[in-house]
Amino acid sequence: MHHLDLTSKKDEETDLRLAGTNLRTSAITKVPPFNIVIQIVGSRGDIQPFIALGTELKLYGHRIRIATHDVFKNFVHESDLEFFPIGADPSDLMAYMVKNPGIIPKFSTIKAGDIGKKRAMIAEILEGCWKSCLEPDPDTGVPFIAEAIIANPPSFAHIHCAEALSIPLHMMFTMPWSPTKAFPHPLVNIKRSNLDPSTANYLTYGMIGMITWQGLGDIINNWRENTLSLEPIGAIDAAGVMESLQVPYTYCWSPSLVPKPNDWPLHIDVCGFFFREEPQYSPPKDIDEFLRAGPPPLYIGFGSIVMEDPASVTEIILSTLRKRGVRAIVSRGWSNLGEMREDENVLFIGDCPHEWLFKRVSGVVHHGGAGTTACGLLNACPTSIIPFFGDQPFWGDMVAAAGAGPRPVHHTSLTEENFTVIIETLLDPNTKRSAEAIAAKMRCEQGVKRAVESFHSNLPQKNLACSLLPTESGVWMYDAKALKKQGKRATEGIRLSPKAITVLSKHKLLDLTKLNLQHSNPFCLGTERWDPLTATSSSILASVVDFSHGFGTLVSAPVKAYKHYHPAKASSSSSSDVSPTAKTTTAETPIVSSGASAASKAGVNKMMTSLIKGSLVDFPVALTEGLNNVPLLYGEKVRKRRPITDWKSGSKEAGKNFVKGFADPIWCLFKQPAVGLTKHGGLGLVTGLGKAGMGLVVKPGSAMFGLFAYPALGIYQSIVSVSTLATQAAILQARVAHDAFFNHVHQPNIEEEAEVLRKFSELK
Repeated sequence: MHHLDLTSKKDEETDLRLAGTNLRTSAITKVPPFNIVIQIVGSRGDIQPFIALGTELKLYGHRIRIATHDVFKNFVHESDLEFFPIGADPSDLMAYMVKNPGIIPKFSTIKAGDIGKKRAMIAEILEGCWKSCLEPDPDTGVPFIAEAIIANPPSFAHIHCAEALSIPLHMMFTMPWSPTKAFPHPLVNIKRSNLDPSTANYLTYGMIGMITWQGLGDIINNWRENTLSLEPIGAIDAAGVMESLQVPYTYCWSPSLVPKPNDWPLHIDVCGFFFREEPQYSPPKDIDEFLRAGPPPLYIGFGSIVMEDPASVTEIILSTLRKRGVRAIVSRGWSNLGEMREDENVLFIGDCPHEWLFKRVSGVVHHGGAGTTACGLLNACPTSIIPFFGDQPFWGDMVAAAGAGPRPVHHTSLTEENFTVIIETLLDPNTKRSAEAIAAKMRCEQGVKRAVESFHSNLPQKNLACSLLPTESGVWMYDAKALKKQGKRATEGIRLSPKAITVLSKHKLLDLTKLNLQHSNPFCLGTERWDPLTATSSSILASVVDFSHGFGTLVSAPVKAYKHYHPAKASSSSSSDVSPTAKTTTAETPIVSSGASAASKAGVNKMMTSLIKGSLVDFPVALTEGLNNVPLLYGEKVRKRRPITDWKSGSKEAGKNFVKGFADPIWCLFKQPAVGLTKHGGLGLVTGLGKAGMGLVVKPGSAMFGLFAYPALGIYQSIVSVSTLATQAAILQARVAHDAFFNHVHQPNIEEEAEVLRKFSELK
């Protein structure tokens, strides 16, 4: 396996910033190879950039699994990457998006029942993504467990799988998904607003998050509870979770085309388009002869788009080309354009690598997929985008703003007249010059390499490597108390790789019962608290809602149970004599009562749980964290607590919070006025005194309430953890199976064994 040695250099850091990437190069040292699952939902064009990324990551020794739709299995395997199916048919997804290009579906879609079908697809994808983190290779049976996740936002499962596994997550996408004032979310079309444009742009991202969660939140929360054994999360928290947790994002577009917005923080990078190695390709006879028969043709194709009326689009294309006397190659795509049609100046083709074809055409007309757009611009092709949904209008606007093509024309507005204008613009020498200028800049970018660097630089590196064998991942934690008994000191224990465990076990230096899974990136999707008032009021409201749900279940349970066992009772009420039917009904009565009783008990349990948990856990924690986070309201940073998993971690966190709650405000009483005076003079001094005074009030309050709140939360988590045993057992089983298999295949060599023993002996 290759070993990652990423050394920062001053000139390299400057180059990265110029390229739109703000890598924390000073923090990059050495990264061991580990297992990465790349979860992607979308069309072939959405998958292809991640094929290039996975191929590059393999060069660093990582094991790469691409988890996506079943139809792309061969496409992934052709690139020598592992594949895992997550279900759902991308053609159905594309057809749905063409019918409903916005975030809110049309009434006709709701009436046809397509919403239910899409929700079922999402549920299937969620389950498939979780399985992709734990299950063996479906073809070879080789065990697998994810140690990091890379995903695009539409896969939805990413953050939840990462939470369940406590592993790093890195998001990558072809369109902006992080709030910015520079431009609106690509799925939102702001036609008129009284707000300042930059503010309106920023708010669109939160709006999309809220609307998406309203449609899918119940499915995701059911999956969190039933499959991942995680608590449900609310809409407000879910909509902003990526920003609050500062999940790293890498955007794979050219900074020459769309520079990184100034308001995006360091953990968000714009690295350049992801291009795979150009595949070896020999054109069939018809393509070769058509290209040789005249001047370079236009390319027209809409890839994975599934149109409602491809025949009318074909007619517009052919009629306009005929009148203009322009040659073209038309890709049939998933809509099967040109079915049963022929024209001497038009060649209809199937699949053909864009990397090869776009070098031989005079311009391109397509749907605006990021990959197709990138390939066209890299080859200096004047580009016209006819968008259907998603980020396609965004890319159409960006290409037009750069002068490399006309303004985008939505597919529903396409006519012979505006298609004529499109062709004229593409053949204009000025358009060609603009495309060539963009291509010259893009050729200097190394999008895939920059993305790999971005991924490595955002990893929690201190939690990754084995303490005794740094070239291996430390996926197990050996207990500090066990080390102390052996006369060795390590405050938090030591991280061990499977190879290190094999060596230490062989020499009887390890108590295997003291090994636990190492959580390289633990976090919890909880409610974000801003101040004590809103924190406690929202906590009370949540408890009331939970109590109401329990009461509703208690009241409705008998009725639902009766309807379940007697669906036709109301319509068959005549007979009063004793009959076989009556006997059956009598026999069913205990079953009905049992079902109603069980459901009623669930309602009572939910009511009691909401009261106890709300008063003894949720309210105290909300008050503690609300007080702690007050300084966030005036721009100060606050200490984030670590995840609390049991009474021990709860008590430990309570102690830390108590010490910090009294020490920090005393220090800030001197620091903040001094900083304010230095930066802003007398006004800064007054402001600093005000901030320090506020800290003297809220921080000790948080410290005192935390003494009760955090241990109570820990006790609650200990009780709840009983219900998570199945999930944790599945994770442990996958880990053990993986390590046993690869320990058998890759035994520690003599040098590795010596290094492990030497470093273990040096622990004192």
